[in-house]
Amino acid sequence: MQPQIKKRNMIAQVFLVIITLGIYVLYWFYQVSMEMKEATKDTQASPALWLILFFIPFGGLYSMYKFGELYEKFSTEHFNKWLLFVLYIVFSPAVWFIVQTDLNRKADMQFAQAL
Repeated sequence: MQPQIKKRNMIAQVFLVIITLGIYVLYWFYQVSMEMKEATKDTQASPALWLILFFIPFGGLYSMYKFGELYEKFSTEHFNKWLLFVLYIVFSPAVWFIVQTDLNRKADMQFAQAL
């Protein structure tokens, strides 16, 4: 059975980030990391640890790098992990947009295959 990738409404996510005062971003990071981990069958990925590291000084940088590494494996265009890492530091909403767009595309493909 294929791993389930959830399609998420981007506008609804913006409202969730605002309403939860940013806490939704942590939830999104964890959920998306788990979906990508299952899709790539990466046994080394540890989304729970990465989430915890966000609360430790400089641990967040490691988490961002590992997230980029996992996304590079998952991405259809094999998006460069270093570019994603720099984007995370400079303008993190761009990372959200890039990753979620790709996830939505793959969720649509899964839905089409299921029919």
